[in-house]
Amino acid sequence: MDAADVAIAGGGPVGLALTCQLLRSTDLRVTLIDAATPARAAHDPRALALSHGSRELLDALGAWPAQVTPIEHIHVSQQGRFGHVALHREDYGVPALGYVVRYGDLCQALERALEQARTAAGAPRLTRVFQTRIDAVEDAAGAAAGAAAGIVRLSGTGADGQPAVFAARIAVQAEGGLFQRQMPAGPGPRGWHRDYGQTAIIGHVRCSAPRPGWAWERFTEEGPLALLPHDDHGVAGYALVWCCAPDEASRRLALPEAEFVAELGAAFGPRMGRFTLAGKRHAFPLGLNAAPVTVRGRTVAIGNAAQTLHPVAGQGLNLGLRDAFVLADALRTGCTPRSLQDFAARHRLDRAVTIGVTDFLPRVFALPSPLAAHARGASLAALACLPPLKHALAHQMMYGMRR
Repeated sequence: MDAADVAIAGGGPVGLALTCQLLRSTDLRVTLIDAATPARAAHDPRALALSHGSRELLDALGAWPAQVTPIEHIHVSQQGRFGHVALHREDYGVPALGYVVRYGDLCQALERALEQARTAAGAPRLTRVFQTRIDAVEDAAGAAAGAAAGIVRLSGTGADGQPAVFAARIAVQAEGGLFQRQMPAGPGPRGWHRDYGQTAIIGHVRCSAPRPGWAWERFTEEGPLALLPHDDHGVAGYALVWCCAPDEASRRLALPEAEFVAELGAAFGPRMGRFTLAGKRHAFPLGLNAAPVTVRGRTVAIGNAAQTLHPVAGQGLNLGLRDAFVLADALRTGCTPRSLQDFAARHRLDRAVTIGVTDFLPRVFALPSPLAAHARGASLAALACLPPLKHALAHQMMYGMRR
């Protein structure tokens, strides 16, 4: 079996970005294995939040989507309580604090960048496999953990239902997924698992008095409610992420449109007038899955394969993109376990802080006591009044610990 240098399982934005960067910055041979197809990804309507730091990374690949909606201001508050903080892009010398983009548009931009990188590479260094899901990754028998010639086998099922086996010196797990509620809560051998007891309702909404460029993160007693400016193929409005109890999410999904937007207006308040629905509603469970380590021998996990985060502050994909770039840089020294350990050391702090922040916020804002509510309000007021603290928050949201 001809072994690639790097085999990547997962052709979403993180897997595509890693592949593109490897072709641009190394001479490694890469196999990219995707459970779907580019056509399927291109029609995915989900809205994604990209930070300014992610724009810098994607710009370097030539993969910035043409259709994005900038976030110029971010307003954070809690429902029915004092205290709020607002972030403004002009305070940080950036064109926008972040952007909202369709998943399909981002994937198409990355596909174009990947084709350019493949052409520029000259020699055929990229092999692509579609409609094939990887089920197992294991070191080949007899391969020493530290040997430069060690091989990893990836096995799965192809589109025809037949077994598919691949070999590489390094295997990257970049195939993410949704949080699964079936696992027991708490730390375990597979990492940390926490069920937040929330389900996110997502959709695209319009309102009668929009405020262009403003994103809203409002913490309610049920969970965070986020509205992100998003012009969805000519339809101006907001990407909605409304976190609430699973039973409430099911009830709200079944509501007639008028009743749903009336409840949304009651939860958000009158800042942007009356809400109307402009798209379908979907829901997914919320929880934390975080592997204790991301590197084992010649295998590494990045993006949602390494950690599934709460959507508060929209940090999941941004952390995954940083993973991809740090990993590509680490592999420039060779496809060895030592290179992967270097990657693990370099991204450990960024990963720990991002997981910690996105785990802490939904839990602390869910505490029901009035004393906790007052403490949260005082914290938001302190952020608003103390520029160094507010700057640290903005920096974390835009760049993570990359800078």
